[in-house]
Amino acid sequence: MMKKSLFTMAALAMLAGCSLAPVYERPAQPVAPAFPNGDAYKGVPQAAADAKPVSQILWREYFADAKLRKVIELALVNNRDLRVSVLNIEKAKAQYNIDTAALLPKLSANVSQSASRTPSNMTGTGQSVINRQYNGGLVMSSYELDFFGKVRNQSEAGLQSYLGTEEARRTQQITLVSEVANAYLTLIADQQRLKLSLETVKSQQTSYDLSKKRFASGVVAGTDMYDAQTSVETARNDAAVYTAQVALDQNALALLVGSAVPDELLPTGELEEVTQLAAIPAGLPSDLLQSRPDVQEAERSLRAANANIGVARAAFFPSISLTASGGSASSTLSGLFKAGSSTWSFAPQINLPIFDGGVNRANLNIAKADRDISVAQYEKSVQTAFREVADALATRGTLDQRLSSSQALVEASQKSYTINEARYRQGADTYLNALVSQRALYTAQQALITTRLAKNSNAVTLYKVLGGGWQPELPPQR
Repeated sequence: MMKKSLFTMAALAMLAGCSLAPVYERPAQPVAPAFPNGDAYKGVPQAAADAKPVSQILWREYFADAKLRKVIELALVNNRDLRVSVLNIEKAKAQYNIDTAALLPKLSANVSQSASRTPSNMTGTGQSVINRQYNGGLVMSSYELDFFGKVRNQSEAGLQSYLGTEEARRTQQITLVSEVANAYLTLIADQQRLKLSLETVKSQQTSYDLSKKRFASGVVAGTDMYDAQTSVETARNDAAVYTAQVALDQNALALLVGSAVPDELLPTGELEEVTQLAAIPAGLPSDLLQSRPDVQEAERSLRAANANIGVARAAFFPSISLTASGGSASSTLSGLFKAGSSTWSFAPQINLPIFDGGVNRANLNIAKADRDISVAQYEKSVQTAFREVADALATRGTLDQRLSSSQALVEASQKSYTINEARYRQGADTYLNALVSQRALYTAQQALITTRLAKNSNAVTLYKVLGGGWQPELPPQR
């Protein structure tokens, strides 16, 4: 009999280590083994093979501008979307603790009294009787033995969901850092455009005043004066537009930061390099893409869905739950814990599913469908990440050429305008040629600002799409 009991206990112990969830395997990467190459990617600098991965470069190391770093720190402390992400982590952590608690029996202390009165017409003595009973002890309520891994798989699904919220928070922070940096850069660019338009108004006003004097003296026709006026009014209109745009940029930055940005942190300089990334670290797409928190979040969801299949499969098998209690009972409170008052109860229960109208089978099919959906979503997240990196690299590969061309165009336009303006002032030519060259110069200068902004924004985008290094915000300064 003893040997039979030992054998039964060993078999139950083996069953307790059983899990009906499929063995998890990461899906194959549904992307090319290497990023695209071609003319668009030739200008992308490559770092040494032992270079530090972008995912390990902290944002405080990456952004060189001191003001920008302080603005980002303010955003990480005050941004409401990031706060929601943090609170979602706390919520998921609490849910995971609930799921994990099912692995352990629940014990509670219980002290109770019951009293009943029997009327006199129902007693043999003809007198009413009051009966009292006092109970006290420990109670273990309905603890399920996890023979088929149902509870453990529920806990695993909860763990993966919790870790997924951690990845979502990382994604939110990287996105916030990049959005703040781009908003900051856009503000600088619009400040430069405003400055350019104001300088153009000033210079063209001089030409317009000269044209009015010459027209009044009968030296030139009225067309010269009106041509000069169109140039002045165009620049004045742009100045008004960019004055409003600078204000809009500041409002957008304040929304991202979550509070007003102090004046001393607002940009006032030129649109120069604000990042440290000079080259793209070597590595296969799978190595780079797996460092992205959104890809990791999708994989966490897939792992959770895989564990839920084990939960659904366990529903086909018997479940054993135990309910037990032990303590003391007495008809008087003073005798509750005296010798001879001990009491206990033990109530094991086996539930064997026989017929459920197909509910368990349907739940298993739902779990498998959820797993397949998660696989497709994971693969889509990898493909999206691959496309975003490839797009950023294609832009990066051509930006140096674009910037060089824009600078050369500004220089050539400046020389052309200087010559034509001098010829007009000397009376050797009409104002038409000077006007055409001035508009070409103004357009080229605007394009140069746009190209510089594109280069800086691309550096920020690369940092984001390559899974830029995550770093918790600094504690508030005291």
